[in-house]
This record gives sequence, structure tokens and C-alpha cells, in this order.
Amino acid sequence: MKLKNVFLTLFSLLILSTLGYAQDNTVRGFVFDQETKEPIAYAKVILKSKSETPTTQGANSDLDGFFSLAQLDKGFYYISVRASGYLEIKDSILLDKEKSIQNLRFDLKKPEDVKEIEGVEISASDKSKTTEVEISMVKLDQKGLERLPSFGAENDIVSAISVTPGVVTTGDQGGQIYVRGGTPIQNKILLDGMTIYNPFHSIGFFSVFETELVKSADVYTGGFDAQYGGRISSVMDITYRDGKSSKLGGKFSISPFMAKAVMEGPLTRSKDSNSNAGSTFIFSAKKSLLDYSSRSAYPYVNNGSGLPFDFTDLYGKVTFKGDMGSKVSFFGFNNNDRVNYANVADLNWTSSGGGLNFLLIPGSSPIYIKGHLNASGYNIFFQENDSLAPRESSINGFDLGFDFTYFLKNQSEINYGINLGSFNTDFVTYNSTTLTKIQSKENNTEFAGYFNYRLITGRWVIQPGIRLQYYASLSELMPEPRIAAKFNATEDLRFKVSGGRYTQNFTSAASDRDIVNLFYGFLSAPTSIPSTFTYPNGKVVDVDNGLQVAWHAIGGFEYDFTKNLSLNVEGYYKYFPRLSNINNNKLYDDISAFYYIADESKKDFLIESGFAYGVDVLLKYTKDRLFLWGVYSYGKTRRWDGFEYYTPLFDRRHNINLVGTYAFGEKKNIELSVRWNLGTGLPFTPTVGNYQGETFSEGVTTDYTTSNVSEPSLLLGTLNSARLPTYHRFDITLKQNYELKNKNKVEIIVGVTNVYNRENIFYVNRLTNEKIYQLPILPSVGVNYKF
Repeated sequence: MKLKNVFLTLFSLLILSTLGYAQDNTVRGFVFDQETKEPIAYAKVILKSKSETPTTQGANSDLDGFFSLAQLDKGFYYISVRASGYLEIKDSILLDKEKSIQNLRFDLKKPEDVKEIEGVEISASDKSKTTEVEISMVKLDQKGLERLPSFGAENDIVSAISVTPGVVTTGDQGGQIYVRGGTPIQNKILLDGMTIYNPFHSIGFFSVFETELVKSADVYTGGFDAQYGGRISSVMDITYRDGKSSKLGGKFSISPFMAKAVMEGPLTRSKDSNSNAGSTFIFSAKKSLLDYSSRSAYPYVNNGSGLPFDFTDLYGKVTFKGDMGSKVSFFGFNNNDRVNYANVADLNWTSSGGGLNFLLIPGSSPIYIKGHLNASGYNIFFQENDSLAPRESSINGFDLGFDFTYFLKNQSEINYGINLGSFNTDFVTYNSTTLTKIQSKENNTEFAGYFNYRLITGRWVIQPGIRLQYYASLSELMPEPRIAAKFNATEDLRFKVSGGRYTQNFTSAASDRDIVNLFYGFLSAPTSIPSTFTYPNGKVVDVDNGLQVAWHAIGGFEYDFTKNLSLNVEGYYKYFPRLSNINNNKLYDDISAFYYIADESKKDFLIESGFAYGVDVLLKYTKDRLFLWGVYSYGKTRRWDGFEYYTPLFDRRHNINLVGTYAFGEKKNIELSVRWNLGTGLPFTPTVGNYQGETFSEGVTTDYTTSNVSEPSLLLGTLNSARLPTYHRFDITLKQNYELKNKNKVEIIVGVTNVYNRENIFYVNRLTNEKIYQLPILPSVGVNYKF
């Protein structure tokens, strides 16, 4: 009860703080598209004073079109607003009070003879280069996603994430990513503030996200600030746009891989044509067609049995908007995935949830408030075909959060917020020998508060922060300090650093040592763990809980060779002082009869430590019709299990991604995209021999001299001491757009995945030597109709 009172007191103080700041003159507002009434992100707002010694301040609008210029003196100001592809607006404003808040609105117009400028996400990045640290971060929007090669004639956010520096994928199937030495369970995936527990379908090219709806996708591969918590490796923060308020519209598409539909439009409108008030809706649905089409379209795959993937995704959202930008949205989703890997496993999972988020601009306070309340659940069932021991996992929970932003002079700002979350996990498996049911149920509550301060002074951008994460079920308060800084050495050269501490209360329900890891289940921090842990230097520490902990240290630089060509280089070191993992070496039940047995042989989980380090290089070129993206990543990851070091299965030493896009034709309506990926071999445990094992089927009376075991036993070598062959794949996509007389658009997409039919290993049966490869050459044709 005391903790609840502390939370309520903290919440009250934060609300009251919206009125407590010194209120100098503030000019703020929103920038909209005059025709569509949609917010314009990254518009540049310039305020220049009219005086003998004029001063200039500037701000960029955010994803909601909001901007704020704070701590202004009294006086007369000239104001200009401009954005790529729009006519500039110029106006003036008089601040005649000592303290005031001026709320403005600007509706920018597109000139009829100016085409919409490509590469918006690149210009957006340029505008924040000197005012934000942006270390280990890649910003993408819908146009950025669509310029990457598509799989099955469908663009997906997976394509963008997989070419991000520091990201490793283990292949075309399984749909999981590993970020700078972290495992999938250590990645936080957010959709409009809601945690998505499993964002990827079993066929690794498709996620549960709809590209057509993506407003922004921010990928943080490390060193993220105190706003984010609950994971120790990476964050992927995805924001969907609202439905169009101007008219009914949508998109329909079909390919051999899937069919999908998007519908959007206004529900209510203001009688004032210049008002942005009203409500909108948006709905999307997509359905896999592979189980129907692959046998005929790709008869050479899996010996004619086709591609065994089936999924369905549904999403809906309703938004109510005020005239000056405040809004509230209600949304819900449902995702289903089913797959039957021949001779490997059967798997299906479902995910569903819903909630609301809001944006509030108090009229009498300079505070900018965002909040969310949501609930979601995830269930997965998995059974390997050669086993009678299925695994099941589920997680259900809710999340409530408030985020506050207070704007300071020269684009400095303070961000702070609170979060309350609760979830329960249920994991079921069976002992492979006795078939005894093993079940673990846990309920957890978490409280968190954070504070970030971004100071822009001279050439420096300095951002200290702190997050306090309280795990109520463990009675554990974890302070998580964070720091980031950037030094603008010249107009073209910038140095940056970041670091911090990160914790999480989740553990994977599958071992990180499994070579084929299709099961993606959740457990809370385990309690069945050894009471002590021995570090490599011999130091022995007591272990109270299974919380996972990491420290990040990152440094690098950005250099702009020209306006169109830029280089980003980052080096990183991640230290994991405490990790938890499934104990594959368990031999005894954890009962009083075996009190003399070491914990490492009877506990369900092991405590480990480890480290990861590497260098990521990103070279980017954008000009008119041409876009080039080149990534090279070097990384090394090691784990210590209390006895010895081992290499985890995702330790890919070298990874290269080359992406190119070129627009042809007078109207730039033909676009060619290519991608080549090369990754050196992933580790695996080699088979060094076979022997005739004895099962002792008759117990101690078994006559081992006459028994004859039908199948040989395997003798394995050192854990993950060998490497698979190098993985590489080349994809190509050609798109052509046709604009109809009614301004509707038709897009024809032709693509080929794995153009030169590289046979990349997916699974090998050690006894029969039967091989299953990643996806072969897959040509596809798709059609999109947009209105």
C-alpha cells in the first residue's frame, strides 16, 4: 500500500508541475497540410526578433506537427515556416507581455508545379543532426521503407530493420533479430506505446506491422535514453499515422504471398473548413496466401510441399482531434501465425490487444503531455515432430504511462514521465524423459519514473538522464543512469558518445543455445536459479533474483562529405553482468532428497554473464533519383556460464548490407531496388562421432552384453566451436506506378528473392544428414491499387 501511495503522490506532483514552471513567453503550435489536414513533420519554424541586435530561434515540428519556441523576450518577431515540397509562409507576431503562451496554426500549401520531394526521412535526419545526439539510432518513415527491396512483392518493416547497423538475422525463417550481442527477448518493440511481444511472423520476411500505416520507425541499437526501459539490448519504437481526414481512401494489394486491404477516412468533420477538428478511422487486414499458392507457384520448394506458412493480421484505429492539435486515439489488433516445418516442428501463436493514447496541449501551461493505456496478450504453442514434449507460453498484461515535455531556450528541453505495468506469465513444458508436466506461473507489477534533460549550449548537446525501475514482485529497485552527448566540431563533423545501465524482468522460455529456435515464449525473472555465481576472475557473488542487467558504452562520429553523402561510424561495448538462461544441464529434481547436488545440476535456470563489442559503419548517399545505403558490421559476443566461455549461436563476425534504389522515367514512376546481404557463418556444435548408447530399458537388470540399441547416439564436440557456411542472398524489385484519370494509382511490382538461388543452411538432421535450406529463388508479381 505504501508503494501505491508513493506512485499516486508522484503522479499528482507531475500533473501539478504542468502549472509550476516559470512561464516566459512561448510561441507554439502545429503545422498542417492545407489540403489533407494531416500534420507535417520536420517543418522548420524560424523566429527572428526585430531589434538593433536581432536574435534568431528555430524549431522543427515533430511527428504530430507540433513545434515550440520557449523563453522569448517581449517584442516584435518575424516568423517563417517551411517544409520540403511546400510554399513558405511568412508572418509576424507581437509579444507584448512579460509572460504569455501564443498558440499558432500554419497550413502549408503545395504549389501545383512542384512534385513531392523524395527522401523526406533523409532531410528530417539532416535537420536534427546538430540538435539531437541520435547515437545508435536509425530513423525511417513510410517512404524510406518502400524504397527497400520487397519480398513477395510486399514491403515490410523487417527489410528496414535487417539492414540497420548492428542487427543480425539468423536467416529467412524464424523471424527473429539479434542486436549487438543481445537476444530477441532483450529487444523492446513498441507500437504507439504498446508493447508487441512477438512482432515477426515465422517466415522471416514479414512482420505484424502494416507498412502503409507507418508514420515513423525509430530503431535504437544501444545507448537509448531513460524514456525507454524494461529491455537491455535495443528498442524499436514504431508510430502509426491517423486516418485521413480529407476523404475516404484506401489500398488493396495481392501477390502470391498475401492479400491485404487498408481503408481510412473521416468519421466526422468540423463545419469550419479551416478547422482540423473531427474524427477519423483506419483499418487494415492482411492474409497469407502461401498455403494456397506456393505448391503451384513454387513447386520446387520443400519437395513440392510448398511453404508451410499461414498468418492473419487485423488492426483498427479511431482518432478524435481538436482544432489545435490535441487528440485521443483508440486502437486494437489481432495477429495469428501458424506454421508446420516439415520434419522439424509445428508452431502456432496468437497476439491481441487494444488501448488508447492521447496528446494534450494545456492552454495555460508550456507542458506537452502524452499518455497511453493499453492491454495485450500473447500465446504460443510449439512441438518438435520428434518429441512428445510440447511447450506452451503465454503473457498478458497492461501498461499505463504519462510523458511530459517542457521546452527551453534554443531547442533544449526537459522530458520526464511515469509508468505502471503489470503482467502475468504461464509456461508449460514436459520433462523429455518422464513426460512429467512442468508449469511456471508468475504475476508481476512494475513501476518506473524517468527524467531526461537535453541541453544545447554552443557546440555541445548534452543529455543526462535517470530511470528508476521498481520490480514489485521481487522488491527490487534498480537505478538506471543514462548519459549521451554530441560535439559539433564543424558544420560537417560531429562526435558523439552514450552509455548507461539497463535491466529487464523477462527471460526467454527457450535456451539461447538452441540452434533452431522457433519457440518465442516469455518467462518473468526466474527464481529457480543457483544461489551463487562465479565470475571469470573467480569472484563468487550471491544471486537473489534472475533479473537481467547490462551496461552500454558507445562512441562514434558522423561526417558529411557532401550534402548528399554521409558517413556514420560507431564502436560499442556491452557488458552483461547478469543474464539468465534455460539450464540444459539439469539432471536432478530440485527436491530435498538431492540437497547435496550442486545447484547447476538441479535448477531450471542458469545465471550467466557476457560481453559484446564491435564496430558499425554506415555510408549513405541520396540525390534526386538515386539512393545508396551501405552497412558493414563487425561484432563479437561471448558468454560465461560460471565454468567456461562459449560463443552464442548468433555470433556473426562480419555482416554486410548493400542497398540501392534508382528511379527511372520522366515522371520517376519506375523504380529499381536491389539488396545484397552477406554474413559470415554462425556457430554450431559439431558432431565428432557416434556410439551405440545404452538406454538401460530394464533398469539395473539390463544385460548390456546382449542388448542392441536400434539407433546410434551422438558424440558432440565443444559447444558452438564450428561455423556454418557463409550466408549471402541477392534480392531485386522493380516497381512501376500508373496514375489513372481519377488520380487513383496502380502499382505493379515484380521481384525476385535469392536471385542466384544460394543454398543457405537452415537445419541439418545429425543422424540422417537430411538438410533443410533457407528459402530458394522466389520470383513474384504483385498489384497495388490505391485510391
